[in-house]
Amino acid sequence: MSKILHWLIAASILGLIGLGWWMVGLSYYDKWYHQGLELHRSIGSLVLALASFFLIWKIFAPKPPLQRELLWYEVMAAKVVHGLLLVAMFLAPVSGYIISTSAGASFTFFGLFDIPAIFKVANSSRDLAISVHYFVTYGIGIIALFHAGAALKHQLLDGHNTLRRML
Repeated sequence: MSKILHWLIAASILGLIGLGWWMVGLSYYDKWYHQGLELHRSIGSLVLALASFFLIWKIFAPKPPLQRELLWYEVMAAKVVHGLLLVAMFLAPVSGYIISTSAGASFTFFGLFDIPAIFKVANSSRDLAISVHYFVTYGIGIIALFHAGAALKHQLLDGHNTLRRML
């Protein structure tokens, strides 16, 4: 279950980053602007649900120990990176939700049902959410590259079978 959640969340986040970058280049009147935004909101909501389940799973399911071959600073880096990614998996979709519902309107989840606005937020709160969303999502991209690079380093250079453990 941990591996399935890991890869579902990772693929969703990578897709959201790509979709977000693509959407930035669209104008409000582009025919894909609203469809891209609806898809982005839906996948972001899905990431929040998956991250919530993942967090609960991590609390109750035994996790495999880190590899014994890791050096002390690699263990610390792994813990920091995993912690940052876990926090970002919540900050990005929550800030996106605040942006999307800031005017008090709901949005649709893959056209199946509406996700309601819990409350209307002030412009200053919306602006803060935009900043948080921007920096956290770029941060996720950077941290994910570091995470993937470390996995490749441990597999290819150190021979620790890291990728085999993750697949």
